[in-house]
Amino acid sequence: MKVSHKFIDGSAVFDEDNLVSCAGLVPVMTLAEHTHLPDLLTEKVSITTTKVTSGAANPAPKLLTLIAGMCAGADSIDDIDLLRSGGMKHLFGNVYAPSTVGTLLREFSFGHARQLESVLREHLIALAARVEILPGLAEQAFIDIDSLLRPVYGHAKQGASYGHTKIAGRQILRKGLSPLATTLSTADSAPIITGMRLRAGKAGSGKGAGRMVTQAIVTARQAGATGTIVVRGDSAYGTRAVISACLRAKVCFSLVLAKNTAVQRAIDSIPDDAWTPVRYPGAVRDPDTGAWISDAEVAETTYTAFASTRTPVTARLIVRRVKDARFPDALFPVWRYHPFFTNTSAHTVDADVTHRRHAIIETVFADLIDGPLAHMPSGRFGANSAWVLCAAIAHNLLRATGVLAGGGHSRARGATLRRKIVNLPARLCRPQRRPILRLPTHWP
Repeated sequence: MKVSHKFIDGSAVFDEDNLVSCAGLVPVMTLAEHTHLPDLLTEKVSITTTKVTSGAANPAPKLLTLIAGMCAGADSIDDIDLLRSGGMKHLFGNVYAPSTVGTLLREFSFGHARQLESVLREHLIALAARVEILPGLAEQAFIDIDSLLRPVYGHAKQGASYGHTKIAGRQILRKGLSPLATTLSTADSAPIITGMRLRAGKAGSGKGAGRMVTQAIVTARQAGATGTIVVRGDSAYGTRAVISACLRAKVCFSLVLAKNTAVQRAIDSIPDDAWTPVRYPGAVRDPDTGAWISDAEVAETTYTAFASTRTPVTARLIVRRVKDARFPDALFPVWRYHPFFTNTSAHTVDADVTHRRHAIIETVFADLIDGPLAHMPSGRFGANSAWVLCAAIAHNLLRATGVLAGGGHSRARGATLRRKIVNLPARLCRPQRRPILRLPTHWP
């Protein structure tokens, strides 16, 4: 591809007031209005004690400005100024300046962030009622919980501290802030966020997980999950608090247990003939028997967790073992064991597959990191808490828009949705005073 015209200095002039850079925000924000997002923000977010006079005035339109900017790809407060360029000011009203939105965010405290978290849950329920964002929700739903560590570098970041994270398979200490998130999904849908809470970087991964799971289950039920619900998580969430929350709510769990001597004894008690080969990367079918010839096998046994407490829990301990790639030429196989604790009734192999799909929550984190959570923009912890929750609302809104667009958009990544649907250039025309957006031909 080559440039077909010769351009000189002055050939590009920023003087067109009818050009729109993000015409796709029109259906996105229309969906937000149809699902009562402005009303929810007005009703639930109230900041009465302010640090700056009028700093918390009109929070609903300011937060809507921020959410719209995030849907368009904003990853810092200054990026919101995109909504005030060209013809965008003719398409949308009540668009606030980045400095005004930043002042509002700095007024947020922990309690105000909880108000915004309530908006996230209520808006998810409204989205599920308006759009078939979770097909098959009435039959079976999955709640996944996990946390991530977002690095920060400034000395004035409140709550920033060193926490453990894994990069390229290695555990390292990194300074940052740690959001904890729960997602809701079905077998045929992409996950949406049911709750998100910002914590200090040094916070343990499982801190507050029991309460988050309880809230996620209530939200899932209100959104229409009348059938089976399975809560999935890694070893940080195989705790008594999370399992007790699942049992109280009468839902299933599939959680990794931290390795200890009792778990190891249970694994050692599994007989050699109980292991079943499963499909795994590199596995092939036996041409004679049709069974898998694989480096991975699964088996199960019965295990009682928290046996020394007043509330022991007895359920299935399903173990997947994989040959250790570090010892390919060993005389006898060297195995790595991956146990998880579950009360589901699925077959051992199916339960293992279902549990491994917990990794779907990582796609949500990838979308957020590639978008609003590329940065933690403020030095105030409360402001960053509000930023994280607005990012979750924008994620769900963008996901619902993709479902309405149909085709592959229903499971597309956030960057794809922004590129194909939201960041759509257009020219605003008004023939006979009727607004028309003229879009590029052959848009992908």
